[in-house]
Amino acid sequence: MILVTGATGNVGRQIVRQLVAAGHPVRALTRNPGTARLPQAAQVVKGGLETIDQCLEGVESVFLMWPFHTAEAAPAVVSALARHARRVVLLSSGAVRDQPDSLVGRSHRELEQRVEQSGLAWTTLWPSTFAANALWWADQVRAGDVVRGAFGALPMAMLHESDIAAVAVRALTSGGHEGARYELTGPEVLTQAEQVRILGRALGRPLRWQELTREEERRRLLADDGFPDAFVDELLDGYARMLDGPPPALTSTVEEVTGRPPRTFAQWAADHAADFR
Repeated sequence: MILVTGATGNVGRQIVRQLVAAGHPVRALTRNPGTARLPQAAQVVKGGLETIDQCLEGVESVFLMWPFHTAEAAPAVVSALARHARRVVLLSSGAVRDQPDSLVGRSHRELEQRVEQSGLAWTTLWPSTFAANALWWADQVRAGDVVRGAFGALPMAMLHESDIAAVAVRALTSGGHEGARYELTGPEVLTQAEQVRILGRALGRPLRWQELTREEERRRLLADDGFPDAFVDELLDGYARMLDGPPPALTSTVEEVTGRPPRTFAQWAADHAADFR
């Protein structure tokens, strides 16, 4: 049995689908089973990481997605995993390497250390920027042909959630991945302004980027009820550091692990076009 935490998130949902399609028994952890819309073959259970001990009976492998900005709950969660499971695949953050002094970098590094010291066979995934972050623009795209934001020139190696999931599924279901830290990127580096233009082509519309100052973007994000206020400055600080640093380096890890090249951002935009209409 494989337990998938965060099973209705962008990555978790793909992992559940890919595991079910390959014939593996899956237990999917979600806070709202009634609205989960997961494959019928998956065993959907209600709960979160704070109740994970109740979901681990008979579980051999766990996909662990950390939804918190601190590692305060890590000792209890990792101890529960170690009591029941044999293997864990941790979706960590590239900030552990690139921005180790940031809130995200510090919390995920502490979590990684807990996992590494647990006695579990572990694999850590360090993803580049999620292509799904473009969903933050959905309301703006529905309202018009202009996407407003700061740091439009920021280069990112956009990564499709299906590729993160494919690597996780290999690590969960086959040997040879123990103790590996996989740095995952998409196949190309794109600025935010370029992403908007590509998204427009997928939608058949001439979308364009309008640059905001950092303070204008801060006010916009704070006024967005769907964006956590506590993460606004953390995000903008991170973007500023990324813009001042070298462009992201691409890796071949997705293809090496899965046997197929990573999907482009254009493919992601085509896959998600309905989310912007």
